[in-house]
Amino acid sequence: MEVVRSARREAEQAEAFLVSSRATRIDFEANELKQVQTKETSRIALRIFREGRVGFATASGEGDSEVLVDMAVETSQFGSPANFELPSRQEYREVNTFAPEMEEIAMERMAEIGKELIARVKGHTPDILCDVEVTRGISSISLVNSQGGEGRYDRSLFSVSLDGVLVRDTDMLFVGDSESSCRHDKIGIDDLADRVIWQLEMAKKRATVSSKLLPIIFTANGVASALLSPLVLAFSGKSALEGTSPLKDKLGEQVFDKRLSLWDDATIAYGVGSYPFDDEGVSSQRLALVTNGVVMNFLYDLQTAALAGTHSTGNGRRVGGGSPSPAISSLVLGRGDVSFQAMVQDMKEGLVVEQVMGAEQGNILGGDFGGNVLLGYKVENGEIVGRVKDTMIAGNVYQVLKELLGVGQEARWVSGILQTPPLYCSDVSVTTKGS
Repeated sequence: MEVVRSARREAEQAEAFLVSSRATRIDFEANELKQVQTKETSRIALRIFREGRVGFATASGEGDSEVLVDMAVETSQFGSPANFELPSRQEYREVNTFAPEMEEIAMERMAEIGKELIARVKGHTPDILCDVEVTRGISSISLVNSQGGEGRYDRSLFSVSLDGVLVRDTDMLFVGDSESSCRHDKIGIDDLADRVIWQLEMAKKRATVSSKLLPIIFTANGVASALLSPLVLAFSGKSALEGTSPLKDKLGEQVFDKRLSLWDDATIAYGVGSYPFDDEGVSSQRLALVTNGVVMNFLYDLQTAALAGTHSTGNGRRVGGGSPSPAISSLVLGRGDVSFQAMVQDMKEGLVVEQVMGAEQGNILGGDFGGNVLLGYKVENGEIVGRVKDTMIAGNVYQVLKELLGVGQEARWVSGILQTPPLYCSDVSVTTKGS
């Protein structure tokens, strides 16, 4: 790229990262088609090493090379020390992230998908109001640096989400789910509708629960909404380096239940979070984070790895065109050997939690989670008996995941970035209004 050549006249090393994308989204609100929107964006980020410090600048579009370089030079005066090298040219593994047929999906077909999904859910519950988003997108990612490193790949995306609300007198029931993939044919519209209908069926009756410690089955959505954030923070190499991760001194130690294994995998074919190289040009890989309960690795970008005296794990990611930092690609939590139904049948009294609201408001750096149960069901004597209201849960991921009652054998993707089975946890604090 021209901007790298320009930057080399002012800096020891330079790197340009360019993302161009085009996305079409169809929105339904309260069961009716609301809008069709197509958006194109392009952004370039320049990072330089000048006089031993990192400079950074970003601009929309291709940007004016000289202006971008001047901005990066200006910021380098206050930048962090440049204590790492940009990667040289290398061969990247082939990772499928693009489906050419995505460009051929007509907006009319996208609208039909939304209508079909709403019709399926309304067929079960006629007075439900559904908001649906159907999105089709294509992105091109390019990276060039002055050390000879370069790469380019395309990514496609197809996603469908449904959020439904059922209002009866003063009671409001919220249900919903989503599917996303790099391939249109990997999206199970019927499966999505079936999951929402199951939520509605389980919530038909109301149930009450008292404030005490109870076992909880977190569904895949429940794991994502309650437990994911503290775990992602804990495995960040930056958190470990700064001493804020509770796992900072736990490498090689048994911290979690032996049935728990967790890994980050950027090589999954057509995974929403997959890539052949990260946003710094480091090859992607499958990285074990927890194996049979033992902490194995942290996620690193180039700079954090250099400070920690180790190597990048290929997890340097940029959010909104910003500077790279360690982040997940796709997290996979290993399946167990217990069916969801068997977990429910084993429970004398407890909850099934689908969605927690506000779980990130506590001390998530310490592993705490908690919040209102937006959607959850009471279990009595091995059967789901109804939806709970005005209920909160609280706990700590390191305590509830240390000794699990079960790991589910059925796993599914949530938001395209987490594949997880249900988790059967003991002794979670449950608090209800008025008790």
